[in-house]
Amino acid sequence: MAKNIGIDLGTTNSCISYLEGRDALIVPNPEGARVIPSVLAQTHDKKRIFGNAAKRQMITNSKNTIWGIKRLIGRKFNSPEIKEIGKRVGYDIVEAENGDIKIKLAEKLYSTEEISGMFLTYLKNIAENYLGEAIGDTVITVPAFFNDAQRQATKVAGEIAGLNVTRIINEPTAALISYGQKIKKNGLYAVYDLGGGTFDISIVEVNGDIYKVVSTLGDTFLGGSDFDAQVCDWIFHEVERESTVDLRDSKDIVQRVIQIAEKAKIELSFDQETLISIPYLHHFSDGSNYHFQKKLTRPQLESFTMDFIDRSVDLIKSSLGDINVKPEQIERIILVGGQSRMPVIYQKLSEYFGKPPDIQINPEEAVAQGAALQAEIIKGKVRDLLLLDVTPLSLGVETKGDTFTKIIERNATIPTKKTMVFTTITDNQTTVKIQVLQGERATASGNKSLGFFNLVGIPQTLKGIPQIDVTFEIDANGIVRASAQDKATGLTQSMKIQPSSGLSPEEIETIIQDAQKYEEKDKMELRLTRDKLQLKEEWETVKFYYQRYIEKLSPHDSAEIDALITRTEKALEGKDVELLETLLNKMKSYRIMINSILTAEFSK
Repeated sequence: MAKNIGIDLGTTNSCISYLEGRDALIVPNPEGARVIPSVLAQTHDKKRIFGNAAKRQMITNSKNTIWGIKRLIGRKFNSPEIKEIGKRVGYDIVEAENGDIKIKLAEKLYSTEEISGMFLTYLKNIAENYLGEAIGDTVITVPAFFNDAQRQATKVAGEIAGLNVTRIINEPTAALISYGQKIKKNGLYAVYDLGGGTFDISIVEVNGDIYKVVSTLGDTFLGGSDFDAQVCDWIFHEVERESTVDLRDSKDIVQRVIQIAEKAKIELSFDQETLISIPYLHHFSDGSNYHFQKKLTRPQLESFTMDFIDRSVDLIKSSLGDINVKPEQIERIILVGGQSRMPVIYQKLSEYFGKPPDIQINPEEAVAQGAALQAEIIKGKVRDLLLLDVTPLSLGVETKGDTFTKIIERNATIPTKKTMVFTTITDNQTTVKIQVLQGERATASGNKSLGFFNLVGIPQTLKGIPQIDVTFEIDANGIVRASAQDKATGLTQSMKIQPSSGLSPEEIETIIQDAQKYEEKDKMELRLTRDKLQLKEEWETVKFYYQRYIEKLSPHDSAEIDALITRTEKALEGKDVELLETLLNKMKSYRIMINSILTAEFSK
């Protein structure tokens, strides 16, 4: 029987959850970690690695180590965000023919959907190995403020991974579903979600088993990575001040400093100061070396990052203002995302709302747990909870004079459908171009273009006479479909929005086929890692007792165990999965035998 799962596909870390009874449990990776770094790499021997293994070699293999892909997905190459990311990452971001982004990995170019698909395949394999059964339906979370292109790209990534994605759900909403068991009182709840790459604030009205999102705002380029970057800038500034050397152009050094900056930032959530030490940061032409060593204090970090924190509070104010709600009307404030645990954020929110935020839930696991619950809610397997989410941005069309005419306003409950009547602007016009836009700017050119389609065959007549119904429909995933109908002829043209940035259906199918070629190889790698970890644990246990209590074993058993220990030591260096599993079973049986001998001996 297939198992349904929820995936929090994060910028910095990802998490997988499933339901066991009424409890949402976490799927650990083969090393036992409950959150998995959202990092993948291709090694020098052309092996793909993921998670912690990929992150550990980021400094020595920066050009082929991909991280932060969530910040790139659904964006155009010429966007200011991409230019900023390009300064921080070690890998190459290049422009595709249609203006999209391509990522260079081991001299081959991949779309952001492909890269995300590779990582989702890894997560799927982890879940299958851990649960011992195939994966059924999957709910994947995205930032509430993701636009249509970003949502569609995430869904495509799931398809590439071979997942049946039944729902794309907003991260703050997922967190509140997870938190739901702790809700004892109806009212308004604020979910403050500051993760590794994005920020969302959602205001949710809870009335029994009905959770209705009434307002949401966010910034898809505000997160923990930006806090890290501020620490990096401080380090590079100090280096330049002391040594007159600017190291920002060295991508390998930048990756090294980013990892150290992140570690220092985390330490300052628990301590008032931390010592940043980076030996051999630079080699001078005279043969001498530069070693960086300086203390960084919590107040310094707060001063570096206060603009980001103030920005998040401004978005809270706007979100509450949209629905005419005062801070004191909020029942509870729920913190989600690793960066939300920064002490000054807790302090700022306490001051603004007049009450301390609730930190009962795990900020890095709650979103995945809520997604797992939603997967079962869709199947009707858990409590009857009605979730009413909203669209984060207005949808409309371009009209005369570069005007953006809204059809569906932001914060409209989804799924939703709305129609507006338009007409022609010139005499004898037989074709109308419907340019679909998403955003809040008054000008059409200031908003995000989701695509366009043409309604053709309109009878020739004077301008202003034809009546054309333009209908927008947003499904529960937040994905848009648009249609237009000439009321006189009944002629209709419709389309599921194919974003101006994105993959064609043919490209998606080709990528899925390529991904399937790697899937068995990736599964075998996971199996190899799991078997090695289990065998090494058994080997160390048996070796310990064998060396300490060898005199209590028969000569035959002693010789057998000695040979097995030697054989296992060699096998752990190889990649023969069948041999590893055979040795694992033998090692387990000898451990049980030694335990029984020792138990009998010590009970005398």
